[in-house]
Amino acid sequence: MSAWLDKLSQTFQTEPTNSDHLQQILRDACEREIIDKESLSMLEGVLSVSELRVKDAMIPRAQMVFVEQKQTPEQFLPIIVNAAHSRFPVIGNNPDDIVGILLAKDLLKHFILHPDAPLTLSDDLLRAPVFVPESKRLDAMLREFRSSHNHMAIVIDEYGGIAGMVTIEDVLEEIVGDIEDEFDTEGTQHIQRVAERTYHIHAHTQIEDFNAAFHTAFSDDKVDSMGGLIMLTLERLPHVNETIELDGLTFTVTKVDKRRIYQLELKLPAEWECDV
Repeated sequence: MSAWLDKLSQTFQTEPTNSDHLQQILRDACEREIIDKESLSMLEGVLSVSELRVKDAMIPRAQMVFVEQKQTPEQFLPIIVNAAHSRFPVIGNNPDDIVGILLAKDLLKHFILHPDAPLTLSDDLLRAPVFVPESKRLDAMLREFRSSHNHMAIVIDEYGGIAGMVTIEDVLEEIVGDIEDEFDTEGTQHIQRVAERTYHIHAHTQIEDFNAAFHTAFSDDKVDSMGGLIMLTLERLPHVNETIELDGLTFTVTKVDKRRIYQLELKLPAEWECDV
């Protein structure tokens, strides 16, 4: 990368004096078609990672999919199948009591090696959880993931409570960027009217903003976003096209992946007043 930057510096007959200057050189290179837009986005992501914290990339607690250690296979296996994750935090008495991490591959190995043995979420089946503060620098988190070969960490807040979790995929996404689609383009409005009494609601829409727009009174004591509110209500990640009723409003999940809700569709009842 050093030789590549030297070439850029020669092209523009200047050397970067700071991060902002370097980013401007990269943008100029993109405008002159020396590098393409995707390369520019990735390089800017690399530069920004050193300025970000774990809390900027983590999956919030409200969107985490937990498995309870006391659950029977009939209870926790459907959760694992429906979520389709590779790793699951396992909790004891409450969501702040994370006793281990269950890997789907360890579960599969158990079925192969011990097909007739009873299945319980015992300590020998779980991996030790890794806890990191939400203030940890993201570049340091990436180095830790690489050196430890661990791909998940539980994020704790300043009071020792569970704030969320972060995976190596979340960190890399900050570098390569999200996959752009009609829901994640720059400038997309969080609340869009698409038909009579029908709205698209971005999952990151703040509850406070939603309340102001639709004259509702949803609480933001535990979560901040509408996606988080849906997760909190269901206590799990919803499926696409799943419908949820909240205080007389009908929400349908229209875009979701293995870890996050991206978009909701809201249909207002007749005569419901709003400011959108």
